[in-house]
Amino acid sequence: MSTARIVTTLLAAALAAIAALIDLVRADWVRGNMRRYGIPDRALPWLGGVKALGAAGLLAGFWVPAVGAAAALGLVLYFLGAAATVLAARAYRDIGYPLPYLAAAVAALVTAVP
Repeated sequence: MSTARIVTTLLAAALAAIAALIDLVRADWVRGNMRRYGIPDRALPWLGGVKALGAAGLLAGFWVPAVGAAAALGLVLYFLGAAATVLAARAYRDIGYPLPYLAAAVAALVTAVP
């Protein structure tokens, strides 16, 4: 297992876990942003759950590589959707929020695929 894979996977898992925690505690600034994007408050636990599962899947990928690759792909798709949602809401100044998470997920996916 390469150092790049370990580092990118741990980084992506940590970022996804932090993002999940922020959603699950329903931080006021996140709820405000979500309302601006047209996402109801009741979706936050579900969105946080998806991110938490993605983080867990990335870590599980150390033992079952296909699971890690699938989790990385899922997080890439999730954060592409997040970026598209921000753009669709014309909240252009907020596009910087999902991009670091997307970049980390892409890096984890690239290093997960042999």
